[in-house]
Amino acid sequence: MNHRLRSGRLTTIGVMAFLLLNYPLLSVFDLPRRALGIPVLWLYLFGVWVAMIIMLRAAVRRSE
Repeated sequence: MNHRLRSGRLTTIGVMAFLLLNYPLLSVFDLPRRALGIPVLWLYLFGVWVAMIIMLRAAVRRSE
């Protein structure tokens, strides 16, 4: 059961990453504006990337 739960969590995180890093959402953040001196698209990409790493770490640690 533990393996199935981990597999389900990892699959969910993978699908979520695919959706968040795909074209329709990326176009929403592709603006000529800057936040904190950094382009909004870059902030979005790195924010999603860091969030995915944190969620993956939590999913793997929780199921150990």
